[in-house]
Amino acid sequence: MRAVVQRARRARVEVAGEVTGAIERGLVAFVGAATGDGDGDLAYLVNKVVALRVFPDDEGKMRHALADIGGGLLVISQFTVFGDVRRGNRPSFEGAMEPVAAERLYDRFVAEARARGVTVATGKFRADMTVHVENDGPVTILIDSKRGF
Repeated sequence: MRAVVQRARRARVEVAGEVTGAIERGLVAFVGAATGDGDGDLAYLVNKVVALRVFPDDEGKMRHALADIGGGLLVISQFTVFGDVRRGNRPSFEGAMEPVAAERLYDRFVAEARARGVTVATGKFRADMTVHVENDGPVTILIDSKRGF
């Protein structure tokens, strides 16, 4: 599994002009699943995102995680994080997990983050979404379970 995570001052997602999820200070995670991803990938990604220390302390050092600041997490399903452009300029998404299984992992990601006490907002799986992110920093981190364990 892979996530592109952005620290945000605020963020919201809209589907067909309706807001489906919004947060104030926190993280936005664009999450995708690859063919072959399973429980270990899911656990690794949830743990990393929830515990990611990218919020500054009083000295300006990135030492705080979501729980430390009472922040929210906006989770957006995004298979395009597995876009492969090594052979041309049109991305191939062959490495992305098929949608039915990917949706199950996405739903489990959201549930696991909530189980850790994080306030989670979401978009809608497989929907055409408009995501508004007021990136703070900017801080953007790529987390890939295949590179982590």
